[in-house]
Amino acid sequence: MNIAVNTRFLLSDYLEGYGYFVFEIFKYLTNKYPEHRFIFIFDRPYDDRFVFSQNIVPVVVGPPARHPLLWKFWYDVKIPAVLKKYKADVFVSVDGLCSLTTTVSQCLVVHDLAFIHYPAHIKKSHLYFYKRYTPRFLQKAKAIATVSEFSKQDIIRTYKTDPDKINVVYSAAKEIFKPVSGEMSEEVKNKYTEGKEYFLYVGAIHPRKNLVNLLKAFSVFKKRQKSNFKLVLAGRLAWKKDTFIQNLKRYKYRDDVVILGYLDEDELVKITGSAYALVYPSLLEGFGVPVLEAMKCNVPVVTSSNSSMQEIAKDAALYAEANDPDDIAEKIMLIYKNENLRKELIEKGTSIAKEYSWHRTAELLWQSIQKAVD
Repeated sequence: MNIAVNTRFLLSDYLEGYGYFVFEIFKYLTNKYPEHRFIFIFDRPYDDRFVFSQNIVPVVVGPPARHPLLWKFWYDVKIPAVLKKYKADVFVSVDGLCSLTTTVSQCLVVHDLAFIHYPAHIKKSHLYFYKRYTPRFLQKAKAIATVSEFSKQDIIRTYKTDPDKINVVYSAAKEIFKPVSGEMSEEVKNKYTEGKEYFLYVGAIHPRKNLVNLLKAFSVFKKRQKSNFKLVLAGRLAWKKDTFIQNLKRYKYRDDVVILGYLDEDELVKITGSAYALVYPSLLEGFGVPVLEAMKCNVPVVTSSNSSMQEIAKDAALYAEANDPDDIAEKIMLIYKNENLRKELIEKGTSIAKEYSWHRTAELLWQSIQKAVD
């Protein structure tokens, strides 16, 4: 079988979200199924580390598809030509976009419908594109995969999609995430937070991640507890970052907020494993991988009570109303003041984390790929 894969998010300078998903799943599938040929379709020159099996055929198809007009051109003009040339049996696309012009069967992965629920948090051109074409993509695809039951039900409710067409494949955290030693933890704190304990947020600096309310919650914590704790933000500066940075300059506790930007995997593991707790108050997530990463590192989690997080983390996290900074602060203070609760969350989180793996996700996605071909 010839399996074409949209690999345009395998970027040499950084991997996140879709890129991690593609990398981990197809590193497993290409090795497990050597009898099949995988055509990796890039939209720019690729790093050789992404060709990790002998049954991979890398293909570069420009131009780089980085805005809606080029998305349309890339998926509806360039992709069909590649699928025809390599006699693809199926095209797998993990970014919620597929080709409307090819006759080749497609397996589409839709992580969430955040653009529907938070339209102000996306560029207008992107919003128009997603609203116009997402229902067509869902109809065109032979099989659909998503990362939580929450997202599956959201797709069904919003677009009246046939439930039998959608498989829940979940997501996972990399095996590299694990507890760090006390010595390493002290080294990290000395390097980044003047030796102080810290709460950690991991993810892009983006409006949907609810960082303004996180800062408000941190203010409440600082006022009430008179603590020297720091707040560390680890992630790429994304859309509307300038507004956030300007607001941060006027923030009362600016000296206690550390922005690290995008980190490589090894450093992110150290930062995560050394945190006192992860605070992840995102407004909406299809899965919420940082929550699982923290649990694998024996770090307790405070996250939002909406979307998929309660489904994924179950009783191994504290949940706060995302739009209520006081509630977020209350949950942070619970972990800060109650060491027994903190230990209990760590123990539960360790068990929850074991339920998810990239091998499991890859096998579930393989079922969706087969469904598309059949």
